[in-house]
Amino acid sequence: ATVLSHLKTYNLYYDGQNLQLRHREEEGELIVEGLLNISWGLRRPIRLQMQDDHERIRPPPSSTSWHSGCALDNQSSNEGTQQIPPTIEVTEHESQSEDSIVKEDEEEEEYESSTQLLRTKSDAGVLRRGQRRSPSDQRRIRRHRFSINGHFYNHKTAVFTPAYGSVTNVRINSCMTTPQVLRVLLNKFKIENSPDDFALYLVHTSGERVKLKRSDYPLVLRVLQGPCEQVSRIFLMEQDLGEEVTYDVAQYIKFEMPVLQSFITKLKEEEDREVQKLRS
Repeated sequence: ATVLSHLKTYNLYYDGQNLQLRHREEEGELIVEGLLNISWGLRRPIRLQMQDDHERIRPPPSSTSWHSGCALDNQSSNEGTQQIPPTIEVTEHESQSEDSIVKEDEEEEEYESSTQLLRTKSDAGVLRRGQRRSPSDQRRIRRHRFSINGHFYNHKTAVFTPAYGSVTNVRINSCMTTPQVLRVLLNKFKIENSPDDFALYLVHTSGERVKLKRSDYPLVLRVLQGPCEQVSRIFLMEQDLGEEVTYDVAQYIKFEMPVLQSFITKLKEEEDREVQKLRS
């Protein structure tokens, strides 16, 4: 009943937006599902797969659109399709070169790509018009830098550094624990790092930071915390670099050093007075 009450408030806050959550009952248990926003809080680069299972993906002839939950990659001459759990929008960007001929070719490719890849409101959906590229076109594309939701990474090394505080989302349900949500997020971005390398933290604007336990349910936690991300946000951080900050400590984080030093001085004076009382 508590979760359902908070859920109504949550959906009212996101009225008319895709962040609204759906719910149903299964065998008397309330199941909530929908998109969960997760902010990037990584300090180290992450590794991305170069491609999925060494195969390129192309849409079926009868379909012209790919929605959330479908994988997108460069086309190849191989026949058939392969559907993969939620991935991300990938766009090609013009590489930097002093060779004018290469520049001209890349500009043509950029124009062609812009007509074939049309963004949607979702960070995982694109509309693609099928057209087989020649081997030379594919080689030009491989020379380009790539971006994932606006974040650039080196295509040769597949090293990717998300902008701190930028937001992505994953489609999950209230039965999924923290490790399961981590796996969904890493799979969405085709990240090769182990899920054990990362952790989820609930970060409040006050500075308080709480690490989600393995047994926690992130979507339920988000609903109970409320929908406003100006109050609290869920961050993805490294397991060994992230640290919890208690509410008591968080109260002092935003103070300048001179102010903190004055607090320490007063505490020291109070401690000295107590020591004198005990001695007398």
